[in-house]
Amino acid sequence: MRSYLEDDLTGVRLVASDMDFTLLADDKSMPEDMPGRIRALEEAGVVFSAASGRPLYTLQDMFPESRDRMAFITDNGAGVVCRGEVVFKDLLDEATLAELVAFTLERAPEAVPVVCGLERAVVPAWGRAYDDALRVYYHEILYVDDIGSAREEANKFTVYFPENNSADAYEERFAPAFGGRLSVTCAGVDWLDVMNRGVDKGTGIARLCEHLGISPADVIALGDTDNDAEMLSYVGHGYLMANAEERMERFADFRAPSNNERGVAQVIDAVLAARRAPAR
Repeated sequence: MRSYLEDDLTGVRLVASDMDFTLLADDKSMPEDMPGRIRALEEAGVVFSAASGRPLYTLQDMFPESRDRMAFITDNGAGVVCRGEVVFKDLLDEATLAELVAFTLERAPEAVPVVCGLERAVVPAWGRAYDDALRVYYHEILYVDDIGSAREEANKFTVYFPENNSADAYEERFAPAFGGRLSVTCAGVDWLDVMNRGVDKGTGIARLCEHLGISPADVIALGDTDNDAEMLSYVGHGYLMANAEERMERFADFRAPSNNERGVAQVIDAVLAARRAPAR
């Protein structure tokens, strides 16, 4: 794959980045001075967007200084917010949620079902044993005795696998049962996400591009794993992180430095340099 340094960045209007193992280092830390970089992008006419499986309330907590000057593609594309304005909101129906909960409890007893509400995550009371892991992604959690009877406006259903077996569960259980009518994806070794059919990070970027009036040809997307595939393929500048698995190469055109090398920050700096460069 070609290096990002070989790409022409002069026309870039939007930079969309995955979070875990992309923007965030392995220790979950953010690159230094992201608020400054986001502000510099805005001044150069470029929008920065987080594109994540995380919900809006958690992402906003992670960007307290920049939340009103950037965009958020949340819940793997089930929500899109730009500079405080809701652009798109999707919802799973109650019957589908109930079916997913029942299936998980019966067919994946080693895992924790999570109903991803717009304002909070709903988790069975016994899932409190995994609270530390859950709160990395869901800052607001309601623990309930009977998750099957929970009534919550939700745009995503997710399953946490403490044994890091989400890929096997996807292939053997969830994809055969739901892949034909819902959007099912692995979001790392320990998470599996389910949204309505046609909802993914790629369609999230499409909705954001329409809102901003820009072409996907002028978008950089950075990612590392399965739930990034659609957005890497959709945009004109698909950047795969150096730490990503080789199997992901078919979805992207360029390599960015790894997450621990602060690859996203390096790409942003290259975009800013290209915007400052005199026309040739």
